[in-house]
Amino acid sequence: MPNIVELKNINKIYGENTPNPTQVLFDLSLSFETSTFNSIIGQSGSGKSTLLNILGTLDKATSGDVYINGINTQKMKKDEISKLRNESIGFIFQFHYLLPEFTALENVLLPYKITKKPITKEIMNRANELLDIVGLTDRKNNLAINLSGGQQQRVAIARSLINNPKIILADEPTGNLDSDTTDQVYDLLRKINQTYQTTFIVITHDRHIAEKADRIIEIKDGRIHLDIHKNTTKKD
Repeated sequence: MPNIVELKNINKIYGENTPNPTQVLFDLSLSFETSTFNSIIGQSGSGKSTLLNILGTLDKATSGDVYINGINTQKMKKDEISKLRNESIGFIFQFHYLLPEFTALENVLLPYKITKKPITKEIMNRANELLDIVGLTDRKNNLAINLSGGQQQRVAIARSLINNPKIILADEPTGNLDSDTTDQVYDLLRKINQTYQTTFIVITHDRHIAEKADRIIEIKDGRIHLDIHKNTTKKD
């Protein structure tokens, strides 16, 4: 399968022009095939969240290249990157960041509204379909504040899919959930991966979840320490 994301020789240094710069990522190269489900693990401070932010164009590498759908984002202008990000990448965070005064349906529609395109019947149907898929058919008109933690995270998952992105980046998406709800959310992410052929890259501390992925990448001290590809293991 073709690669949908490629990182080439990525270095990330914070405070580059200060007396005490901190390097977080070291000459890291990595690629992800389309339609796959990938997990990234590592201890706190290993660089995995920085890596995810660079993958999602929320942060910029100090050096190296980031390709999304074959496009080198390092050479794009801010408005071009914002457009690519909103159209190609969906985000799911540990904290769902829903607007509490909005309904579930209104929260799902927010990324589409950013495009400033009119809300058509087709888009409304898609939003409703996504809420049906995440099991919130009878909660779509509830205010976010009146939903449980698991339900709010399901809304966040539906929201990440509204623009039909090819890539979903998830940072500890089940970090605030109990074990039963965690398994339900994971099964839901897998269903979406298989139904829509969406590429998932998930950061998790939960090895139980990580081990169910097609691929496990362990980051240690800003470098790839372990890369398990189905039945093939690569260790640096």
